[in-house]
Amino acid sequence: MRRRPVSSSVLASVGYDAARRILEVEFLHHGIYRYVGVESAIFRALLAAESKGRYFQARIRDRYPHERLA
Repeated sequence: MRRRPVSSSVLASVGYDAARRILEVEFLHHGIYRYVGVESAIFRALLAAESKGRYFQARIRDRYPHERLA
C-alpha cells in the first residue's frame, strides 16, 4: 500500500485501501501499524484534520483492530 507523507509531530505517513477498508499509519518513532475496518470518511477526516495526531488519538486508536507491521 502506498502511504503519503503528512504534516504531523506524531505521524510520518498514512495510506488507505478503500476496497479492504484498511488504514496504514507510519509513526515517526513507533513503526507502522495497520488498522482494519476503517471507513473512508475517517481516512478523509484524518487527512483534513488540523492536528492529525489528536484526530488519530480520538477517532482511530483503540477503536479498530490493529497489528504492528514494522
